[in-house]
Amino acid sequence: MDGPTATLRRTSLERRDLRPDDLAIQIDYCGVCHTDLHALGHHDGGAGHPLVPGHEFTGVVTETGPEVTRFSVGDHVAVGNIVDSCGECAMCRAGQENFCHTFPTLTYGGTDRQDGSTTLGGYSREYVVRDRFAYPLPSGLDPAAAAPLLCAGITVWEPLHALGVGPGSRVGVAGLGGLGHLAVKMAVALGAMTSVISRSPDKADDAHRLGAHELIVSTEPEQMARARDRFDVVIDTISAPHDLGPYLRLVAMDGTLSHLGHLGPVTVETMDLLVGRKKLSSAGSGGRPATAAMLDFCADQGITAEIELLPSARVNEALARLRRNDVHYRFVLDMSDLG
Repeated sequence: MDGPTATLRRTSLERRDLRPDDLAIQIDYCGVCHTDLHALGHHDGGAGHPLVPGHEFTGVVTETGPEVTRFSVGDHVAVGNIVDSCGECAMCRAGQENFCHTFPTLTYGGTDRQDGSTTLGGYSREYVVRDRFAYPLPSGLDPAAAAPLLCAGITVWEPLHALGVGPGSRVGVAGLGGLGHLAVKMAVALGAMTSVISRSPDKADDAHRLGAHELIVSTEPEQMARARDRFDVVIDTISAPHDLGPYLRLVAMDGTLSHLGHLGPVTVETMDLLVGRKKLSSAGSGGRPATAAMLDFCADQGITAEIELLPSARVNEALARLRRNDVHYRFVLDMSDLG
């Protein structure tokens, strides 16, 4: 990144020499996430503190460390936003490395647990990662459209799976963007009666194409009133700060609003929880078992992201359009133009 203007420029990177349990991966495709925008906006651009975004990518193994047995050169793999954890705390032992008590090592902007260096992300042609945090890419998944599954996909899979969504469940998905469209696809594939809640009436055709049975327009009081207490689970993927009250009122008795899109302070009226014994929860990324299960499920169901593929040289265009929400539904960068 070149200074506080959040403009990315091409430069040379040096990756670490392979440790015994490392893989070297040639990155083919990397998704562009709202987290990348957030990180760029909060990076000071100071010398000695490079920022290379990108934490949802697919590629091919080019080299393995001597202790690696799960992967071979030529294997197609996927990597998400976590590349290491302590491996010892209760969360790691439970397969929830995303909740590691010492905080997981992030794919970029994290601190390497062995040498203390800052991790540099997937907007590059190569990545070196501990083999435990790479996943076999199922052969049935298009590698470009599968890249966003490793962040957006696992982020919505985690609450859908943890909250027991299945046949007979009633699921509302608030927001139909990068997270939301995958939440719809997954909820429908799990057998849930799925609705989209959006400010935009013109999203109706897309909502139905993705498998939703209806669109509820959140700016129409009558539609919101008719949907009161309807959903067992509402997956809130809206990325901007917003009032949770209207969405909690859509949750059925003993149901849950899972707040995923905006990671910041929220204010909740207790009565919106009290009336109906409703629950407010959140989730972020997933552990290794859940990520592997999500990829297998998506391969079985033919689920990938709806993407716009751009050469990596157009990364700044992708970021500028993402700021304007001008994307349908996820940008993915083709890294082959890096050589």
